[in-house]
Amino acid sequence: MDTKSHNHNGHGPDKTPGLEENPATSHELLRQELLIEGASCASCVAKIEGALKKVIGVDSAEMNFALRTVSVSGRVSSDALIKAVEGAGYNVKISQNESVEDLLEEKEQADLVYYRRLLREMTIALTLGVPLMIYSLIGGEMTVTTNTERMVWLAVGLMTLGVMVFSGKHFYVGAWKSLVNHSANMDTLIALGTGTAWFYSMVVVFFPGVVPDMARHVYFEATAMIIGLIDLGLALELKARGKTSEAIKRLIGLQVKTARVIRDGEDIDIGIEQVLLNDQVRIRPGEKIPVDGVVLEGHTAIDESMLTGEPMPVEKVKGDEVVGGTINKSGSVIFKATRIGKDTALAQIINMVKRAQNSKPPIGRLADVISAYFVPVVMIIAVSSALVWLNFGPAPAVAYAIVSATTVLIIACPCALGLATPMSVMVGVGKAAEAGVLIRNGEALQTASKISAMILDKTGTITMGSPKVTKIHLANATDQDEVLQLAASLEAGSEHPLALSIVESAKERNLNLAAVEKFKAIAGHGVEGIVAGKQLLFGNEKLMREQEVEIANYIDIAQAMAEAAQTPMYFAVNGSLAALIAVADPIKEDSISAIKRLQRNNIRVVMLTGDNRATAKAVADKVGITEFFAEVLPEDKAKKVAELQMQNEIVGMTGDGINDAPALALANVGFAIGTGTDVAIESADITLMRGSLHGLADAIAVSKATLRNIKQNLFGAFVYNVAGVPFAAGVLYPFFGLLLSPVIAGAAMAFSSLTVVSNANRLRLFKAEEH
Repeated sequence: MDTKSHNHNGHGPDKTPGLEENPATSHELLRQELLIEGASCASCVAKIEGALKKVIGVDSAEMNFALRTVSVSGRVSSDALIKAVEGAGYNVKISQNESVEDLLEEKEQADLVYYRRLLREMTIALTLGVPLMIYSLIGGEMTVTTNTERMVWLAVGLMTLGVMVFSGKHFYVGAWKSLVNHSANMDTLIALGTGTAWFYSMVVVFFPGVVPDMARHVYFEATAMIIGLIDLGLALELKARGKTSEAIKRLIGLQVKTARVIRDGEDIDIGIEQVLLNDQVRIRPGEKIPVDGVVLEGHTAIDESMLTGEPMPVEKVKGDEVVGGTINKSGSVIFKATRIGKDTALAQIINMVKRAQNSKPPIGRLADVISAYFVPVVMIIAVSSALVWLNFGPAPAVAYAIVSATTVLIIACPCALGLATPMSVMVGVGKAAEAGVLIRNGEALQTASKISAMILDKTGTITMGSPKVTKIHLANATDQDEVLQLAASLEAGSEHPLALSIVESAKERNLNLAAVEKFKAIAGHGVEGIVAGKQLLFGNEKLMREQEVEIANYIDIAQAMAEAAQTPMYFAVNGSLAALIAVADPIKEDSISAIKRLQRNNIRVVMLTGDNRATAKAVADKVGITEFFAEVLPEDKAKKVAELQMQNEIVGMTGDGINDAPALALANVGFAIGTGTDVAIESADITLMRGSLHGLADAIAVSKATLRNIKQNLFGAFVYNVAGVPFAAGVLYPFFGLLLSPVIAGAAMAFSSLTVVSNANRLRLFKAEEH
């Protein structure tokens, strides 16, 4: 039931020979951003991606039709990519900007130039088209019956030709390139529709005798109006499209331009790009943290809400990490720069959000496939419609045939279909990022909306992940400090949260730790080693039984600890039980409300833990979970995911540790707590930047809203295209005498794209449930 797919395109036989990568550059280019010119509809997406995937060395190519950009990964030269795209009939340039900020600025500049050009072209076209349209509506004769009329309409026809060249050139160039490449797209439909109307009109002007008297009608107003309205629609769409990048712009706005570093004992202000690793950076109250680092001096509270969504400032002291882009609220601190430039957490978040916005959910790939066949089918319908009118239509049959074919070609342009998915994905991923939820790809976005079961790891996910020693019950030992010192010395090499709690407790009592020898971690059981010549065992009941340590008299005490939601751990010295150490991991403040929120959404919530059953039950009872699995070994967590999938559940897995990574990877959607380990985050599809489980419900809510928005867009685009074609072909004429005008079709086609973009922008108003 795993719905995730991992595509790795090899150098198979379908790769285009002759497009060899340049050895000089092939090992330097792993991810490249292409700016595409001339892509007009969804069918172009499949063609461009297909051409790029055939290039030797390309691992993946994903086009964002809304931005007209393609992200290509693989070891391949720029020249090979350019050659492939130009070979498919499109203009392309490689973005030289590595940063998302520069790329967005470059794209905005190009869009602004294109927007102004479209407005100029639209103005020219409508300046001719609108007066002609008004003339026809008030009863003006658009026919050729006298030589004077021929001269007048010849002048109008030449002006219309000027409009076609100046305002519609991009349609005809695109159509020609598609023809040369044996394909068809939106430009093909527009060029055929407007070209047919103009050509027929010029035949009427030059050779009126070859056309029946009743059919001597000219359609110059249709050609000019269609070009003008489509240019207007493209301009409005471009303007609205810019709003979808607001979320990533806000993230970019968090980046600091300058930093105050200490060099040779003096504070100097430098550009952020000049900060070096291990530089000491001074931050005063109210200033933004410029780069990631570790506090060396001082104490402060930092507002991390712009990254995590957590409203409360976080206390920072010596040794704590700080993240670039967050705001220093109170004290003054000096910290050491540990990550700079594109390695900072904020830069990586921006790149992750951008990659996710470029990716396609499965529903979007389906739209691309349909679009690839849609244009040729529409052309066949247009020809069929014209033939029906010619053979069975009333006089003038030729005129009716021309009008119906032109209207079908214009109304069916699948531009809205191409925008339906990427526009919603861009806004949805951006909204999630604002809520502190980082979605890795479109597939995770779609699958998260269908999650029916959510597995929660206990430690660090439901609980704080920072356990405290609550009790030391002595068995054969006599000194608590000695027990704690030995236990902490043994656990000093472990990264498990329970181990850290033992070490922290020893430090609080100012106990000196000794060196450990022959340390060994026994997965799901505990640890063993030698400290100060003593053979030590520290872990659960299973470990004691395996090592034949007598614990019978202490099982009831351990059970009582567990029932109080404390984790009992057995500590043995030289084969004899020395003490029982109880550790409690406090439940996060909002875990209970977040779990209830998931359950209200009919999601089956399951808890997994390596802890003993009694402790697991106590925690599960407190947070309202009825289904849990205790004493689960790390390697068995993935098995539990598979078991739920076998029950036809769409499974989400949430964890924060290295031992959660296999289960996160196997789950339909893996959620990593951002406060967890890098391995867990890397294995997950969605990262929660803050530790709250409300992030899960927020992620699912955004996913559902985005998928609902995509479906609305696709439904609107499909219904418009599919339902509009029969009306354009003249299905209403036999019953009501109505035949749709090509001008109306042009206006409807232009504004259908605008409708899709506007509907996607509604997502920006989406708000998750208050918590």
